[in-house]
Amino acid sequence: QVQLAESGGGLVQAGGSLRLSCAASARAFSNYIMGWFRQAPGKEREFVAAIRWTSTGTYYTDSLKGRFTISRDNAKNTVYLQMYNVKSEDTAIYYCAANRDRTWPPIGSLFGFWGQGTQVTVSS
Repeated sequence: QVQLAESGGGLVQAGGSLRLSCAASARAFSNYIMGWFRQAPGKEREFVAAIRWTSTGTYYTDSLKGRFTISRDNAKNTVYLQMYNVKSEDTAIYYCAANRDRTWPPIGSLFGFWGQGTQVTVSS
């Protein structure tokens, strides 16, 4: 099983920045499409961003494009989500996910490996 562990969540002021990290098991990280999802209280989980192994491809939800940046450091087996100009509506549990399927853009339902999530709370 792929092991994913998110970190970096916390309380942040609206308009501020936050960087989330996801540490993946070394052997599982290679060749996986990595992604970030989020789930706000009472809402469905939604896709945020994804990145390919080579980092040559990134994919974002249109509404978040320009504020969020996904990146990965393969040497460190880590994927990041840099959040800028956060808004109250960004408050959610953010999940790191891995997709072994190579379809690009990725199919959200094929992200089959998940971390436990990290809470991001944006204060107004």
